[in-house]
This record gives sequence, structure tokens and C-alpha cells, in this order.
Amino acid sequence: KKIHGLFAGGQFNGSSGYEEAAVQGFMAGVNASMEVMGREQVVLDRSQAYIGVLIDDLVTKENHEPYRMMTSRAEYRLLLRQDNADERLTPFGYKIGLISEERYKKFLEKMDMVENEIKRVMSVIVPPKDANPLLEQYNSTAVKTGIRLSDMIKRPELDYEKLAPVDHNRPTLPDAVCEQVEIKLKYDGYIKRQIAQVEQFKKMEEKLLPENQDYSDIHGLRLEARQKLNKIQPKSLGQASRISGVSPSDMSVLIVWLESQKR
Repeated sequence: KKIHGLFAGGQFNGSSGYEEAAVQGFMAGVNASMEVMGREQVVLDRSQAYIGVLIDDLVTKENHEPYRMMTSRAEYRLLLRQDNADERLTPFGYKIGLISEERYKKFLEKMDMVENEIKRVMSVIVPPKDANPLLEQYNSTAVKTGIRLSDMIKRPELDYEKLAPVDHNRPTLPDAVCEQVEIKLKYDGYIKRQIAQVEQFKKMEEKLLPENQDYSDIHGLRLEARQKLNKIQPKSLGQASRISGVSPSDMSVLIVWLESQKR
């Protein structure tokens, strides 16, 4: 019931303190239900939720001590934020029936408000006579020409709320929407860079490896890599690359071998 409530509230990101066994049991239960109903399995990857990081680590990495889900284990921490948990996970919750139609519509309305406000802020240009007094107030560099509101938000000493005096046509929006607008604009460059990394990651995940493959037959792999690959039987090149004991040179051998198999 607690997990259902977290999903319904868009807050279930896998780092809320539940033991890993409970999280894995939840995902196993979800996918058992999907199997019975003949629906597609639900998979949360490392870029979508800490649940994905947790399960992937337990599968691909050797854990001789009790596993603890720490944010430092995730390579895409900038995307796995608490403030955007609803954006990441509400569609999954809706897909598997944990999110009501009413809650999902409210979520879509929020996303539309965020998108529309970002477009508006990026289109508003503040003239120097209006911008400079505010910039001086917060010890920010003055401008000689008009400046976009979005560029002012990106300055470390300013934020969305502080720009209200020069944003004369600002609509009244919920605090959660304003927060998302500020975060998405202020950290736009960093977020785009991490999204590009995720796209590369997903390309590796799409390159599937054969099931029940005997990696002892692949020449060029080190002995440790063969043993680990045979034990874990990774589903994709991406998963294979995260196995402890599989080196970059082993991955090169695997990539060449996989391409030869396709030919």
C-alpha cells in the first residue's frame, strides 16, 4: 500500500529507504502481473530510476556485503532528481495501473504548464533600463542590450522568483511548475549533456547478446571475462560492459564478435 501511494504521488524513485529485497519483490510482482495479462514487461533502466541502478548493480556486480542504494552508485544523478520523480515515473505507474486517470491528467497538465512557461520565458526580452537595476540589486553584471529572461535565470545569483519585478506578463503558476521551469533552464546545458550520455548508453542496451551463449568459444576474451559472462549471461552489450571483470578490451572483442554473428 505504501509503494502504491508513492507511485500515485509520483515520488517512488527507489531511494526512499526500502530494503532492496522489497524493491525487487515489487518489480517482480509487477512483471508477473504483466506476464499473466499478456502485456509488455516493465523495465526501469539506470537512467530512469534508482530502482534500475539497484537491480542492475545486483545482477552485474559482485556484492559480498549487504547492498546499500547510494546516489553515488548512479552515473546519471543529474537526471535522477527528487523534484522530477513524477516526470520520470508517473508514465510507468499509469501503464501498470497504479496511477488513476485523474492523477495522470493532472500530471500531463503540469508538464504542459512547464513546457509552455519555458517557451514563454525564452521569448521574453528585458530591455537594459529594466534589467540593470535588478542586476545591480543582486550584484550581477549589467547588460548593454536586451537580455532574455531565460539567460537571466541561468545566472547563479538570480532565480525565477527574483525576476518577477521585470517579468510583467508572468502567469500565476503552482510552485512545483515554477521550480521545474527554473531547474530546467538553469541547468539546461548540464542536463542536455547527460541526456546525450543516456542516448549512447541506450544504443549499447539495444545491442542484444544471444541467450545461453557459451563465451568460452569466443577467442580473445580473457579467462575472467569468459567466466563472468557465462555466469551472468548479460542481455546486451551495455549490461556486459558493467560487469566487474569485463575490461574495455573484452568489450572490443565482444563488439567485433557480435557484428560477425549478424553478418
